[in-house]
Amino acid sequence: MKVKICGVTCVADALHAARAGADAIGLNFAARSPRRVSVEQAAAIAAALPAGVCRVGIFVDAGRDEMAAVVARVGLDALQFHGDEPPALCAGWGAKTIKAVRVRDAAALAAASAYAVDFILADAYVDGQAGGTGRRVPLEWLGGVARERLILAGGLTPETVAEAVRAVRPAVVDVASGVEAAPGIKDPEKVERFIAHARLA
Repeated sequence: MKVKICGVTCVADALHAARAGADAIGLNFAARSPRRVSVEQAAAIAAALPAGVCRVGIFVDAGRDEMAAVVARVGLDALQFHGDEPPALCAGWGAKTIKAVRVRDAAALAAASAYAVDFILADAYVDGQAGGTGRRVPLEWLGGVARERLILAGGLTPETVAEAVRAVRPAVVDVASGVEAAPGIKDPEKVERFIAHARLA
């Protein structure tokens, strides 16, 4: 079971997550997010991470040129599209690609089939918010996406991740608010428990 710790805003939190066994670190460039990092902050975090930890950039309706510049400056290994990006914008990258879907009903993931991306991330739908809300996706709504392409997000915590993994068996579990002491500040003990519980499920 792979684990992505998302919304990391400082080097110390990133290094602790990596030492605890995180497979990927999410760096959020969305302007309205409380977990937003500047390109300079993201570059420092990415440079500090050990080899083998995937550096994921999260974007919301950004332009291709803007994203390409960030990928080059930060050294991103993957791009996560978390807005209303059309399929064409999510294709043609020399990095792994993730399309986030805000799952508002059982049919929501069907639209994801139009995206030629490596992974589909299922997050909870909350009106007016792109993600990071801490809300859970009803597990019965996750049909239609091959498990090897599914990243499960939305409301996962150290207490709930094992149950979700056993029920869904996604390729990756993704957490932001569920392991925080405050928005953008990770709680080291919660990070450790989340990763351990995900792996033991």
